[in-house]
Amino acid sequence: MPRLIAGRLATGIPTLLAVSLCVFLIVRLIPGDPARLLAGDFATDTIVDELRQRWHLNDPLPVQYAAYVGGLVRGDFGRSITTSTPILPELTERFLRTLELAVAAIAVAALVGIGAGILSAVRRATLVDYLATALALTGISTPIFWSGLILILLFSVTLGWLPAGGTGTLRHLVLPAVSLGFFGAGVLARQTRSGLLEVLGQDFVRTARAKGLPERLVVVKHALKNALIPVVTVLGDQFGRLLGGAILTETVFSWPGMGRYLIDAISQRDYPAVQGAILLFAAAVVVINLLVDLSYGVLDPRVRPE
Repeated sequence: MPRLIAGRLATGIPTLLAVSLCVFLIVRLIPGDPARLLAGDFATDTIVDELRQRWHLNDPLPVQYAAYVGGLVRGDFGRSITTSTPILPELTERFLRTLELAVAAIAVAALVGIGAGILSAVRRATLVDYLATALALTGISTPIFWSGLILILLFSVTLGWLPAGGTGTLRHLVLPAVSLGFFGAGVLARQTRSGLLEVLGQDFVRTARAKGLPERLVVVKHALKNALIPVVTVLGDQFGRLLGGAILTETVFSWPGMGRYLIDAISQRDYPAVQGAILLFAAAVVVINLLVDLSYGVLDPRVRPE
């Protein structure tokens, strides 16, 4: 296990370096001059040049990137161009908000999606199966922002049960978590149904039934555990997607997370803020993939030596 963790972390470092380089180059292709944007339309060229010098925007790109990586090694993500404050404290606070939303959304997706997939596989070719399949297709086909607006219209505007946006209480988390998790529920439902149907047709399941074991025990103890490895893979992939998909959800529900922070940073040409936010997303994906790999050994002892 320690060798697996060390190996995954070792491969994650070059990945993060590649991501940092790509983001560093891409954000500098965004049209507009951050110094001119910060100084204002009526600022003189002298003021704009002073801002460029202050933020080292006149340095060659290799020099800027070397300074950026050097700061990352020291734990310094840089300072915001617009506010002149260190971006790491705000990045941490915003990321925790997005992580809170993503964890709630993946919980909704797992409960609804895996539950619907199990019912669909056990009740194959019945009304339950058709309804679960329709739910899965609806979740996959529905844009996140559209489902969010529908939830606001129904539960906030019409019924008045839940707040339409903001944060502060558990009630504020319900609508964005359901909106964000609806898509993942559809994907997980289809994967769970497909994997469970494949396992239910194997010989060891028929042997368990022939021994007279209850159907619930056959499904939960024997079939489901063997069908969960691909489901866990999809679950990890969906969790990474939910972190990125939270950008739209946070905008619709005015959730103060990384999504809104990233959009504001892009519009203001705040290079350090954009680079730090995307690098933090990439690090989160690396950690998620590591946890998914570790979960394989828990679900199937045969893969532990590997």
